[in-house]
Amino acid sequence: MSTSRHRALLRAGAIVTLTSAAALVTAGLASAHVSVQPGEAAKGSYTKVAFRVPNESATAGTVKLEVNLPKDFPLTSVRTKAVPGWKASVTKVKNGEKDVVSTITWQADQGVRINPDEFAEFEVSLGKLPTNTDQLLLPATQTYDDGKVVKWDAPPAANGQEPDHPAPVLKLTAAAGDAHGHGAGATASAAAKTDGHKDAAAAGTDTAARWLGGAGLAVGALGLGFGVGAILRGRRSAA
Repeated sequence: MSTSRHRALLRAGAIVTLTSAAALVTAGLASAHVSVQPGEAAKGSYTKVAFRVPNESATAGTVKLEVNLPKDFPLTSVRTKAVPGWKASVTKVKNGEKDVVSTITWQADQGVRINPDEFAEFEVSLGKLPTNTDQLLLPATQTYDDGKVVKWDAPPAANGQEPDHPAPVLKLTAAAGDAHGHGAGATASAAAKTDGHKDAAAAGTDTAARWLGGAGLAVGALGLGFGVGAILRGRRSAA
């Protein structure tokens, strides 16, 4: 291979490496957004979730988080978990004859913040979740101590691509037993079938183990017999 061709290959390899590294860094930054964990819950249930807040700034710290709850699917029960150094407040509005929660806000105490390269989680209990939708959009606003405000409020795109500032989304799944309309009976039947398969598997495993054990003993006995025979033949030859 000529020297010029070798240098060209080295340059191409370096370009590919740098391009791959840039892609990884970009992907990491794109995924660092406010999200709700876990990302799904059962319809009609009360659930506990955590709003995960990564700090994207290289110099400033996050000092405030505000989450807006959907007006179309009002929630009457919202309870926050205490976070050291942060004060949580819940804003309620009238929805007919009920008081529903519209906003949850976490404000850091003086001197407290989410530092660069860190994240924090704010837990909350929500309910009762609606049964007539497949997801809850929970727009969030993140405030930094240098005055920068970032809104995470973009809904999921129709083409499946993630927007630049996606809103936290809680996906709602069918409650247990709703998928085929068989309820507890189907669950019990499925459990019985599972147990039956487990018993059959255990029996097969036990049989195989016994067979292998017997085969091992037989092989060992043959080996011992060959060894004794070899010793006797050796002694006869010596005599």
